[in-house]
Amino acid sequence: MTFPSESPFRVGLIGYGLAGAAFHAPLIATTPGLRLDAVVTANPDRRAQLRREHPEARALDTPEQLFASAEQFDLVVIASPNRTHVPLARAALLAGLATVVDKPLAATAAEARDLCEFAEKSGILLSVFQNRRWDGDFLTAKRLVDEGALGRVHRFESRFERFRPKPKPGWRELADPAEVGGTLYDLGSHLVDQALTLFGPVESVYAEIDVRRDGAVVDDDAFLALSHGSGVRSHLWTSALAPLGGPRLRVLGDSAGYVKFGMDPQEDALRAGLRPDARVPWGADDPAHYGTLGTDEESAPVPTDPGDYPAYYAGIARSLAERSPAPVNPRDAVATLAVLEAARASAATATVVRL
Repeated sequence: MTFPSESPFRVGLIGYGLAGAAFHAPLIATTPGLRLDAVVTANPDRRAQLRREHPEARALDTPEQLFASAEQFDLVVIASPNRTHVPLARAALLAGLATVVDKPLAATAAEARDLCEFAEKSGILLSVFQNRRWDGDFLTAKRLVDEGALGRVHRFESRFERFRPKPKPGWRELADPAEVGGTLYDLGSHLVDQALTLFGPVESVYAEIDVRRDGAVVDDDAFLALSHGSGVRSHLWTSALAPLGGPRLRVLGDSAGYVKFGMDPQEDALRAGLRPDARVPWGADDPAHYGTLGTDEESAPVPTDPGDYPAYYAGIARSLAERSPAPVNPRDAVATLAVLEAARASAATATVVRL
């Protein structure tokens, strides 16, 4: 994909915390056809960081400054705290700007559905940054499923587990539901999105959601059991209190299974300041972490497909240029949020919730 160098799409990024600085800004800045033109952050330290990392980008104090000059932008990316996602996305769409929102799109499926309907009626691109669809382990599992290497799949197990026994200051640890904090809506958004992407709509949900850490006031440990219409059952775990992690993925079929330990390396690379570069490999897994395909009687290592977070913004650039569908349909976020809401209801009542 190539675009005229003299007319890249101009991007305004709202938020320069972890999501904005480590994920969105570097991926936008290294995507052909996109230009990181302005970043909204009033924090002096983050402004200094922006000047070091992206000296070509302007710093703005407020989102209102960006929307007041909407004609200077082609795309707005919202990487601000979760409670701001819906009002900022609506303001961006009202300004006529294509919009990308970090996950979760909203606090509720109803709010997300309203945003989707507004974008569809307005004919404006809206997408959600579900970058974990481009994790190498997930890409490998999807390929094996699509190729039929496992036979008929009946169970999918997936984990995002960490060991952070002490809560850190910040909005993600605040009890107010409006903040949309906690691990269920954070990492759980990725887990559910991956399960839906692989195996389709969910018919019922059972969940166990807990607050385990001393001093924590939001959920930090969750298990979800999803029954898909396709017949597959997904078992999903997310935790901030896992001193020993289980397999990242385990997919079981009637002829073979695939099991993979270890996290995709792209997040650590981006946090360390590395950037995607077309001249060098990106997203390559350590061979020591390759997964295993087969049975207890006969199995072999499977090289992990390279992770490819840059593919998301390459897809956004293509969508803007060709007026084609976004790489992540925002309606998928509605489905994910419906599952997360069902999980909360299930955990509160200790029952299976049907969608």
